[in-house]
Amino acid sequence: MPGLDRYARAYAPGRVELLGNHTDYNEGVVLAAAIDRGLTVSGNAREDGVISIMSTTMGLVEIARAELQPRTGEQRWANYVLGVANELSARGIPVSGFSAEVDGDLPSGNGLSSSAALAVATAFFLLKLYERELPRLDIAKICRMAEHRFAGVQSGLLDQVTSIFGKADYAVFFDARTEEVRTIPFPTNLSLLIAETGAQRELVTGKYNDRRDETRAAAQTLNVRALRDISLAQLTERSDLAPLLRRRATHVVAENDRVWRAAELLERGDGFGFGKLMNESHESSRTNFENSSPALDLLVDLARGFPDVLGSRLTGGGFGGATVTLCERAQTKNIAQKLGAAYAEKTGINPRIFVCQVSSGAR
Repeated sequence: MPGLDRYARAYAPGRVELLGNHTDYNEGVVLAAAIDRGLTVSGNAREDGVISIMSTTMGLVEIARAELQPRTGEQRWANYVLGVANELSARGIPVSGFSAEVDGDLPSGNGLSSSAALAVATAFFLLKLYERELPRLDIAKICRMAEHRFAGVQSGLLDQVTSIFGKADYAVFFDARTEEVRTIPFPTNLSLLIAETGAQRELVTGKYNDRRDETRAAAQTLNVRALRDISLAQLTERSDLAPLLRRRATHVVAENDRVWRAAELLERGDGFGFGKLMNESHESSRTNFENSSPALDLLVDLARGFPDVLGSRLTGGGFGGATVTLCERAQTKNIAQKLGAAYAEKTGINPRIFVCQVSSGAR
């Protein structure tokens, strides 16, 4: 065990999902990017067997290492830290007591994967603290399992992979079945604008797990391992799906197709074509997957009305949260001001809007 005076610090960025909405847990493909906002976890080992986690925004959580289990109520945010400690311990890494402080500029509950960033930063922090190394994809899987077991969200692997494998000025392509990860150049003349609705969303109590169950049921009815294994043409020919499951399946199957096409477009530097696919994605989320919201739809519709906007869609799990808008870099600040003013006029809410730089991954 390292000396108790040993200090460690780790940072993990949030991510913006560019295309591939709810495809990862259906063994599909996704395009995402790490962003220049994230969370830092820092601290020391301690000898009294206590895990102490302090957040500048969420407060203090302390628990005896011997009684490690998920927290409830207002302390649930700490489950992403505790879950990672539990998973690392299960893999033979002697995680004992430690003190950790969480800080950063990544907002929570808005579709930018603050939970995955917290888990990833914790994993890198504890591995540094206890002088261990693991392959990066294994770290992503540990963080996902922590989310499953301690936070109760049956998420896919996209968020963790993007936070770890992100690269400045490159999008991250992830194949959830083959676990292929590669980076694709992002057009340097374009920027991403993140706009928050001001409405919090909660994946555990929301409908994220419902959508996972619905897509699994659709795959079972279609007699395929996952919705990855059927084409839109084949889906159209099937008459044995209930209307609800057909809409859910249509979204996922078409979304996979959009990701494959988008990867080719980005390789060619075709930002206009990419933006059109973002628009198509949001319309499918709105009508087929029903994971949008009136506030998200309003932000998207307003953004699309401005010149120099190439595309706009919800990002992340949906049901509130944030949108991502692709626009000409030179006009980004102007578009942000106009979008904020138009949304405030319609809703009375001044949304947080910021220009998003495509950033490097955890470190």
